[in-house]
Amino acid sequence: MEKVTAIVAIYKSEKFLPKLIESIINQTWSNIEILLIDDGSPDNSGAICDKYAKDDKRIKVIHKDNGGACESRNLGLKEATGDYIIIIDGDDWLEKDYIEYLMNLIHKTGSDMAMTDNVFTTRDRVQIENDSIETLTPEDAFCEIVYPRFYIGPWNKIYKTSLLINNNINFDRPWSGEGLYFAAMAAQCSNSVGLGHRKIYNYRLNNENSGLTHYNVVMGTNALENIKYIKENLVVRTKRTEYAADWHIWKNYKYILFLIVATDTVSSNKELYDECIRNIHGRLIKVLMHSEFRMKTKFKMLLEGIFPLWWVKHDLKKQRIALKNDTME
Repeated sequence: MEKVTAIVAIYKSEKFLPKLIESIINQTWSNIEILLIDDGSPDNSGAICDKYAKDDKRIKVIHKDNGGACESRNLGLKEATGDYIIIIDGDDWLEKDYIEYLMNLIHKTGSDMAMTDNVFTTRDRVQIENDSIETLTPEDAFCEIVYPRFYIGPWNKIYKTSLLINNNINFDRPWSGEGLYFAAMAAQCSNSVGLGHRKIYNYRLNNENSGLTHYNVVMGTNALENIKYIKENLVVRTKRTEYAADWHIWKNYKYILFLIVATDTVSSNKELYDECIRNIHGRLIKVLMHSEFRMKTKFKMLLEGIFPLWWVKHDLKKQRIALKNDTME
């Protein structure tokens, strides 16, 4: 049984920490190293981590000054001693067989990396009925992640430690979009990627301290910088991977426009606002022609491209209603 290191960056997560930590220590895969990185959290998160560490020798707590999730994850990568690595957000939680399921994908496909394309959220508690195992080429896996056809974060995936070390894959890219960079680069450098469909990760959408609920325009501009960097530094450079990156760049301009509207900063971000509108219109034909989507999705893309402001206002209204109704602890 190989050792798996779980890296958890923690900041202001005291409300959710017990559920998260207990979901890790109760994994059916017992050979685990648990690195809890307290990123200078001003609440009781650090004390909660210390309490659990006293009762479970597999837990190591690292207290540090606040520097962000990327800095904390990089520290975890340096401290990790496991054969494989998983990255977990500090407000989420795992199904009991999370690690066992991902390691089964690794073993059955002989891959350096494995992932599932479905997750539970606080708004979706229905399990996938029919599961299957697929082996993706690095090119296919990159496209699956970048389009994206499922959540792009690093947390519904497992990585061979030597894969990350040998290819210098870390979280040095600016927040946000760093998870996309991490997963996309790892996929390209893997011998292959195992893919399953079962939901084993629980992704929280109702944390009031999360970037999902606290909108910030810098989130969008950093994410745009990261996807452009990904395209410039493709390991698997084909027309397919370039077109996938092009689509994500186009979609990112819509994301920035969304954040500008959500933060009510159109006037103070007028130049960026105009840049978004210009790129959403100007890149539309190319992404419609070359992106790997069905006609129904492309028709929606066409409407988004022609009426971007209407669509972001519509999305914002939907998100606010969904957040208001999301009361799961």
